[in-house]
Amino acid sequence: MINKIKALSAEIESIIANNADEIETIRIKYLSKKGEISQLMADFRNVAAEEKKIVGQLLNELKDKAQTKINSLKEQHAQTDNIEEGIDLTRTSYPDEIGTRHPLSIVKNEIIDIFSRLGFSIAEGPEVEDDWHVFGALNFADDHPARDMQDTFFIQSNPDILLRTHTSSVQARVMEKTQPPIRIICPGRVYRNEAISYRAHCFFHQVEALYVDKNVSFADLKQALLYFAKEMFGADTKIRLRPSYFPFTEPSAEMDISCNICGGKGCPFCKNTGWVEILGCGMVDPNVLESCGIDSKIYSGYALGMGVERITNLKYRVKDLRMFSENDKRFLEQFKKAK
Repeated sequence: MINKIKALSAEIESIIANNADEIETIRIKYLSKKGEISQLMADFRNVAAEEKKIVGQLLNELKDKAQTKINSLKEQHAQTDNIEEGIDLTRTSYPDEIGTRHPLSIVKNEIIDIFSRLGFSIAEGPEVEDDWHVFGALNFADDHPARDMQDTFFIQSNPDILLRTHTSSVQARVMEKTQPPIRIICPGRVYRNEAISYRAHCFFHQVEALYVDKNVSFADLKQALLYFAKEMFGADTKIRLRPSYFPFTEPSAEMDISCNICGGKGCPFCKNTGWVEILGCGMVDPNVLESCGIDSKIYSGYALGMGVERITNLKYRVKDLRMFSENDKRFLEQFKKAK
């Protein structure tokens, strides 16, 4: 029995195979129920008692050796087939899909880049804020009717804590801690208790800018706005400023740009006026400067703010604001080629 096992072991070592059919034939010959190793296992009962331990060990080693040899042949054969078929064995089992930046991120970064060329640096602040930085420091009195302009999410356990309704709170925090000159841009998410529809959402994104220094005038504001409009929407873009009201700026204005879809000729998007509103702006109210510890007799400044969704709509003509937060891959994949 021992001699048969040794002979069969040497035979298995010398096995070669050229294809899957030959490997299967070898497996049947040695490892099937009627194979040679199975036959030796059946004859094991006839081995003398004093030899059973040695023979049993040799039989187990022989079976393992045959299985290892067949597995090795299968692996070699599979690698050969893959090379011949040009398969890249380093690839993952599923194709890797190339992602893209979100359209709001694309536009936000473009806005930041434009203002950075004007010397503005980024400032950020908390989304969960206190009443002072969102309203009090920005010239909103406790009973000021302007508070009703913004439906606020308050924290029920503490009515002084709320979700910020604008990123102007970041401006207040910077002015409290920094003396002019101040030239910052404040991007971030804001929250308002509004019904969700194709044109409004309970959260959206803003980018606000603040410039405070000596002798800052409305003319400086206008030139910064004109530069921004031309860089964002094209060199032929025109702007106009309309008087408006904001508690934290005086005088205040809203800025329109010539419709970039119809070129100012009039279309459904601009309601046939040739103009589209994109942001609010104005000179920082002296009360705001004083509230933040800045001498309004020495310094002046301007502030402006815009909704990122609004600018994105103008650039990419997205008709439904809800698309920005639904994570629909079909929608997001349209922006792969956007810069």
